[in-house]
This record gives sequence, C-alpha cells and structure tokens, in this order.
Amino acid sequence: MNQMLLGAIAISSLIIGLFFLHSWKITRDRFFLFFALSFFIEGVNRIILGLSHYSEETEPFFYLVRFLSFVIILIAILDKNRKPTPPPDTESALSTSAPPHAKATNE
Repeated sequence: MNQMLLGAIAISSLIIGLFFLHSWKITRDRFFLFFALSFFIEGVNRIILGLSHYSEETEPFFYLVRFLSFVIILIAILDKNRKPTPPPDTESALSTSAPPHAKATNE
C-alpha cells in the first residue's frame, strides 16, 4: 500500500511540474520555472524513495531533498515579490530630462 501511495504522489508531482513548465513556456516568468523544478525534484525524490531498500521517509537524505524543494519554492516567492530595479540608462535619462509640460516658452 505504501508503494502505491508513493507512486501516486510521485506521478502527481511530476504532472504538476509539467503544468508549471507549460506556464513558464507561455509567460517566461521565472516563478513558474522555479515551481516546476521544485515539483520535479519532489517527484524524483518519491520515485527514489519507492525504489530504495530504505522505504522510510525518516532517512536524512529524503528530508534534505524535500527541504531543497521547499527552499526553491521560497526563492521563487521572494524573487517574485522583490522590487524591480530600472536599468541604469533609464534612471539617468529620467533624472536629467525635464517633463514636456515643464518646459518654458518665450512667447
């Protein structure tokens, strides 16, 4: 029964990873790429867990791999919520030029 549940979780994680990969291909947003990577890692982790002779999640290796996938999700969230910085050329051009309505006319 345990092997069947591990297989179901593994295939579910891989399918979810494919959905995130598809979303990344459409939007090219790194958020979806990080999530796809995380779910692929989790799916492979479950496959290895099911095929290993340990077959227990109490082994440190399996926890470290799961921790890695959660860290990737955390990085994706932090990366998505950081403030974008404008390119250096745009910033200097904006500070030196006056807006069009502020120009003085001599009429």
